[in-house]
Amino acid sequence: MQWDVVWNNFDYLLIGSYPEGPLGGIALSILLSLGGIFGAFWLGLVFGLMRLSKSWFVRLPAIIYIEIIRGTPLLLLLFWFYFLAPVVFGQTMPEAECALATFIIFTSAYIAEIVRAGVISLPKGQMEAARGTGLSKFQAMRYVILPQALRNMIPSFVNQFVSLTKDTSLAYVIGVAELTRVAVQVNNRTLSAPMEIYFTILVMYFLICYALTSASRRLEKQMKRYQARG
Repeated sequence: MQWDVVWNNFDYLLIGSYPEGPLGGIALSILLSLGGIFGAFWLGLVFGLMRLSKSWFVRLPAIIYIEIIRGTPLLLLLFWFYFLAPVVFGQTMPEAECALATFIIFTSAYIAEIVRAGVISLPKGQMEAARGTGLSKFQAMRYVILPQALRNMIPSFVNQFVSLTKDTSLAYVIGVAELTRVAVQVNNRTLSAPMEIYFTILVMYFLICYALTSASRRLEKQMKRYQARG
């Protein structure tokens, strides 16, 4: 066992070559994950509500977007954005930004379906009762339907966000110096402790995902206590 190889390169696994070079390692993986979670939530919320619209010209673009993205492998989507960006913008897009945009677009399609399922799972009488108080449909959705639906969506959201955290490792294929790539670099440089290196990054990914699920469980318990008091 050569754990000294891991220890000697632990700072590189954490932050890459920063501050002498760009940020990398698990720090970049976390940033990609958080950025993807934040962007995908709001974009997915918009497309999820669009799909619930009764107007076909609002609903149809959302359906097309969701079905195409969900039917495309994330790895292929990464390649597609990486090679398409220079054509669209006329210049090469930084690898990390390209990966982040891909994660947001890919995950938002799944978030949209979670939002749609969460809203339609509520009794139809909720909307009718809210409209009966004089609220517009938009106000009823914002103040009555969504707060209830979002609480029920928390487990599904967390499952999707955990998957996104693990999927950040795929950014390795387009040259993003996230945790998996720097681990490969360390292994190629040392050629002496592959088991120790990859076991270490396995633990790192596990800790991040475990922290997300633990936070989700605490949030669910707090909401249940809040509902019980109400």
